[in-house]
Amino acid sequence: MKICIYGAGSIGCYLGGRLAVAGYDVDFIVRPKIQQQLEQYGLTVSDYLGEKNSVPASTLQLGTDPNIAAQADIIFVCVKSAATEQVAHELKDILKKKTIIISFQNGLSNVGILKQVLSEHTILEGMVPFNVAALGNGVFHQGTEGALYVKKHEALVELVTAFNAAHLELKLEQDMQAIQWAKLLLNLNNSVNALSQLPLKQQLSIRAYRQCLAMAQAEALELLKFAKIKPAQLTAVPAQVLPKVLSLPNFIFNLLSKKMLAIDPLARSSMADDLAAGRATEIDWINGEIVNLATQLNLHAPINSKLIQLVKQAENISKAWSAEELKKVLETA
Repeated sequence: MKICIYGAGSIGCYLGGRLAVAGYDVDFIVRPKIQQQLEQYGLTVSDYLGEKNSVPASTLQLGTDPNIAAQADIIFVCVKSAATEQVAHELKDILKKKTIIISFQNGLSNVGILKQVLSEHTILEGMVPFNVAALGNGVFHQGTEGALYVKKHEALVELVTAFNAAHLELKLEQDMQAIQWAKLLLNLNNSVNALSQLPLKQQLSIRAYRQCLAMAQAEALELLKFAKIKPAQLTAVPAQVLPKVLSLPNFIFNLLSKKMLAIDPLARSSMADDLAAGRATEIDWINGEIVNLATQLNLHAPINSKLIQLVKQAENISKAWSAEELKKVLETA
């Protein structure tokens, strides 16, 4: 089985690195900057449990040419959502018909875009539940826990075996819409975390920041209820209860959070990484999905709309928002 990681940023390098460490044949299609880093330092993958493994630069299969994907049996699309359509067109004329494509991307619309362009291929929804931080010098660190999900398909038996060998849990799920909405609810914290400019664990330890997230989630849950969409349960706490739990006083939340999600001090959101690097964020594919749903229902989503506005301002002018300041702005949205 030949695997190709198309868009090997933090998530792509981490997933591909874990599979390469386990001995699988993995090609990485990367940006020139990442290629230079990996050629100099090799690829190291670590996690919150203390596991750390490296792939020497001499054995990495790297490149920037989309044609690398032509011989792949399975392709993981890991590019930012804004680049999905471009990637689909780049792949259209070079892929074997039997190729399976899995979208490990944020948001809900990427698979639909891929299917429109690559109609002859098997394209499946995937979901990465954990955060991966790029620590520099080719090191990519999984900072939170969680099992990967992919749309159930009979051709994925060998891939499940590969992930087991890489010590990454992969679950096959028929109802990926419920999984994706549940992940999106958790990802609403990306904007709050990015605006705070704090590591995830520190940000979530501050009640007012959690209340900001709770407001965004509560708004989203009301819209999902109206649309008759029930998100899956990805943590020990059902999605519908998350806003109440997040709003609890610190001493109670700290007790419950230990059972909800393991987070290490190095973890941070991908949106925070994008802002720090001066890149455009995926805010339109996270909070923007809530605003889009509201529009479809002829309703409004003022909290998530305000977070979009603040993040887009931060893409141009960096500002660290205090918890109370951000809470006050959202309360008046």
